[in-house]
Amino acid sequence: MSTAQEDMSGQRRNSVQKTEILDETMEEIPIKEIVQDTIDENGDEVEEVTQVTRKVVKRTMKITETSSTTKTTSLTAPAKLYGKDLSEYDEVDVDALLAQLSPEEINILAKEVDPDDNFLPPDQRCSYECTKSPTGPLDRKKLIEHINKQALETPDQPEFEPYVKGTVRGKKWIPPPRDQRALEVEEQIAIDMGDEYEQALSHATQEEIIDLAAILGFHSMMNQDQYHASLLNKGQPVGLGWDGITKSTQQKVYPMDPPNNTDVEESIKRVKEDDPKLIELNFNNIKNISDEKFEQLFEVLPKNEHLEVLSLTNVGLTDKTALLLAEAIEKSKTLRVLNVETNFISPPVVVKLVKALLKCRTIEEFRASNQRSAVLGNKIEMEITDLVEKNTSLLRLGLHLEFNDARHRVAAHLQRNIDRIRKDLELRLQFRFFNNLHRNPTRVQ
Repeated sequence: MSTAQEDMSGQRRNSVQKTEILDETMEEIPIKEIVQDTIDENGDEVEEVTQVTRKVVKRTMKITETSSTTKTTSLTAPAKLYGKDLSEYDEVDVDALLAQLSPEEINILAKEVDPDDNFLPPDQRCSYECTKSPTGPLDRKKLIEHINKQALETPDQPEFEPYVKGTVRGKKWIPPPRDQRALEVEEQIAIDMGDEYEQALSHATQEEIIDLAAILGFHSMMNQDQYHASLLNKGQPVGLGWDGITKSTQQKVYPMDPPNNTDVEESIKRVKEDDPKLIELNFNNIKNISDEKFEQLFEVLPKNEHLEVLSLTNVGLTDKTALLLAEAIEKSKTLRVLNVETNFISPPVVVKLVKALLKCRTIEEFRASNQRSAVLGNKIEMEITDLVEKNTSLLRLGLHLEFNDARHRVAAHLQRNIDRIRKDLELRLQFRFFNNLHRNPTRVQ
């Protein structure tokens, strides 16, 4: 097995062994005598003694093994910031560094870093923090007047070089010279349209040429005002020739909607007393209606026999009050139109409101779009569709259905209800006509 191994993470590890001698000693083994019987030159048997001396060298060695890891990156470039490699900060513990900072240093760091989080309010993302205490309630008109006054009273900064009319400061831009060959090509382009057309165009006015360009569809030769004026035969606006500039159309300023000044307590009292003149009740865009007042209204609503239209748009209805409204709808006898758009009603409670319409049988129009949950979901939409198909009195439904199946089924059923009511009305009119004809017969002459 080789010492270089490559792991699955793309790292190659190399190990190298290094040997180092720390100590070296030499020891001698005690002398041993070896006696052997030999025969000398004269043929006599003699004993030969041999002395053996051994030396042993002892060495203390140190073996160190060094390993190196080489990271190989393929098809990716190392992360850099302002040209500096950031790989050396990969193993830095950011939490440990932040734990060493004081609260003042953390605040300074938070001012320098943009969290880039759309869910945070702008005042928390902005690095500027106003430490001044408020002097009073905000008055936008007075604030703008103060800013304008301060701008007028602040003197202008003096210029280093006084302004001199006709003097060009800095380097004047001079367009580069055009290619002579391009100029020659432009000069050679000529269109022969015949003497009749040449004479007509040579004596045509600027307005006539603009009208002709509009008729031929040359949109790039004129601006939008010239094109529409030519098509509508209104004549060219003053100052809008070939070099004219189209100005933006002035926007129409519409007045703001007046606030809803309906007296909530007085209206609830009139509903409770069953006022015959109170046919329509509009609480739209009233923000300060409490849940107790809603409970009082929904408690007396079933007993009223004259109220036909109830509008509760953008009043802060929640699931708690909407459930009370569903119970009141089931017992209502005269209510025809109910509008609870732009509130905080959850999809399951919307289903209960639609279900309550089955017992009411008098409501012809129900609107409940733009609630807290923008998407109802397939299950909720199918439940609403099944309930609507069972309702024979509903003619208009104000709900945003995402799925085509639910949307088409609801639209088809509402159209069938409208057709049935129209046919019933025609039959009633025909019956009344023949009944009156039978009572008051006329002689045909």
